[in-house]
Amino acid sequence: MSQSWHRRPLPDAQVSFSSEEGRRLLQEALADGHGEAFFPLVSQLHTQAEVTGCGLGSLVTVLNALELDPGRTWKGPWRFWGEEVLVCCQQVEALTAQGSTLDQLAVVAGCHGAAITVHHATDPQAFADALAASVTAPSGPFLVANYDRGLLGQTGTGHFSPLAAWHRGSDRVLVLDVARFKYPPHWVSRAELFTAMAGIDPDSGAPRGWLSLARPGER
Repeated sequence: MSQSWHRRPLPDAQVSFSSEEGRRLLQEALADGHGEAFFPLVSQLHTQAEVTGCGLGSLVTVLNALELDPGRTWKGPWRFWGEEVLVCCQQVEALTAQGSTLDQLAVVAGCHGAAITVHHATDPQAFADALAASVTAPSGPFLVANYDRGLLGQTGTGHFSPLAAWHRGSDRVLVLDVARFKYPPHWVSRAELFTAMAGIDPDSGAPRGWLSLARPGER
């Protein structure tokens, strides 16, 4: 029988969202006005459908949070974003099986109506500015981070997940991990997250980074 797992423990430096400290960090971020992205994102948080489907899982979460109409039915009469609704010239099936780079996911997002800005992680201040603009805006833009799990002390390599809040006092960012079978949503140091985003993606040869997604005309 092959080995199986039920979740992983977070590294000591990271704080589970549902812990007492995690709830306190969220309460303080909300009071500070830097948790406005939390409710629209968490209300649509999607668990990735495949082990390598974190990019598409993150995209589904954000497209639904932006309340974009997919223009096609999901199930029954309902138009709603699910991974099975995504169709694109980038061959979504291949991205589900193999994972995606930052630029590949941006193409898929653009194919489905979102206004996209791609940021490769080269400037920590640019990330701080984009994060502040996102977490203080309840209707977007929303950020999806592309980072190397190993550089955060987690198991695995490249990963995508939305960012929902920023606790400025401790300089921690709330990552809504779409691999909820593996790690819960958690708070991580902004500096450490940037370092994990700045690592080179071997598939693209470029630094990882983040996507900023907004409704058309609201980039």
